[in-house]
Amino acid sequence: MKNHVPNALTLLNLFCGCIAVVFAVHNHFIAAAVFVFGGIFFDFFDGFAARALKVSSELGLQLDSLADMVTSGLVPGIVMYKLLNLTISKPELTTEEGAWNAFFSGEAIMPSILPIIGFCITLSSAYRLAKFNLDDEQQNYFKGLPTPANALLILSLPLILELQHSDIMNSIILNKGVLIALTIVSTILLNAPIVLFALKFKTWDFKSNATRYIFILLSIVLLIVLKFAAIPCIILLYVIMSMLDVVIKGSY
Repeated sequence: MKNHVPNALTLLNLFCGCIAVVFAVHNHFIAAAVFVFGGIFFDFFDGFAARALKVSSELGLQLDSLADMVTSGLVPGIVMYKLLNLTISKPELTTEEGAWNAFFSGEAIMPSILPIIGFCITLSSAYRLAKFNLDDEQQNYFKGLPTPANALLILSLPLILELQHSDIMNSIILNKGVLIALTIVSTILLNAPIVLFALKFKTWDFKSNATRYIFILLSIVLLIVLKFAAIPCIILLYVIMSMLDVVIKGSY
């Protein structure tokens, strides 16, 4: 019975990802983010459960990546597509009559080319997950930005737009150049040959986990001060602290 517990949690991750896709497609970004957060929660605990119950398996590894592909690969690609589409949306299509005419003209069916760039995040996520499955070294660290962290980065953008109501932040996020640049950076970071620490605690002592404890503490402070705008800062902090940790320790 215990053999099925980790896989059940992984399937809950996949289920959350499927629901998040539906909400993202219909522009309900807050609900989509909630289910992505839920999926990432299950993604963390399926591995924890597998280690605790000592029932790790090759099936579980493959299933985990397939679930992540939806929750942390497809959903952020859809969200970036939607955000890029906002930057080129045509005012005449916002009315019911305009949307109806666009549907029959094919304009609503055939998307503009620019927003499709957002799906580079999905493609890069798939490539990263495939490499992860073939790499036996990534037990205590990651090579490249993990897909859940990247998903949080992308999902934070609509949350900032909808919940923080900052004209300055909104103008930055809805800037076409910024979104394209972020897509490129995201795509590169997912598969960049940089070593990033994993939030896996073998022991609870401070000395061997100093980087992890400091990162968690700083992340909490940033979330309290900046709210959802803290998420991009936390991802940047994660990358910087990982690089510094490698310089100090030499390796993981």
